[in-house]
Amino acid sequence: MLPYCPPTEPLLDIVHQDADVLVLNKPSGLLSVPGRRPEYQDSLQSRAQQQLPGSLTVHRLDMETSGLVVMAMNKPAQAHLSQQFAQRQTQKSYVARVYGHPAEAAGVVELPLICDWPNRPKQKVDQTHGKAATTHWRVLITEPETTVLELKPITGRSHQLRVHMLALGLPIVGDQLYATGAALAWAERLHLHSHQLGFSHPATKQPMQFEAPLPF
Repeated sequence: MLPYCPPTEPLLDIVHQDADVLVLNKPSGLLSVPGRRPEYQDSLQSRAQQQLPGSLTVHRLDMETSGLVVMAMNKPAQAHLSQQFAQRQTQKSYVARVYGHPAEAAGVVELPLICDWPNRPKQKVDQTHGKAATTHWRVLITEPETTVLELKPITGRSHQLRVHMLALGLPIVGDQLYATGAALAWAERLHLHSHQLGFSHPATKQPMQFEAPLPF
């Protein structure tokens, strides 16, 4: 296990800020929230709270995943935004580079997921005990060894996109948990990015849409 050395430039990449909402572009390698151990205290949440006291976590991205995260600037906004995520009223679009080429131009993965306890934090497909998980995907770019996909998760299970792509035989390149061999060696970081995020503003109820450029 490599030591935790999250990037510090920039310390906090603010995409949007108002009295109720904070939208950030999280780098790969930074935890969304602090870990239990002292060496894992640096996180997107702790950085935001140092610079902008009162900011509150609404949802998370995996440490290795980069891209858009929304936080709330007060408790009512946090409750409103959290409800939107729980009720699947947000619009989330990711971009991933996978190793290999799908047979089709687009598709849907519907495979239930559960924690792989002996190998946690890994998740696995479990048709009997898993929680329902759905991912829509489509091809954006076909490359010699890899394919760039747009991924739209309907559910928000832990590691959902990573495990669903693996189940298709298309591991995301650079995935330290799920990729092996050439797919793992292809990139130094996980090529998974929260590219677009949409939700209703908790105070004005106006639709908001954000986009973060691809870092890979």
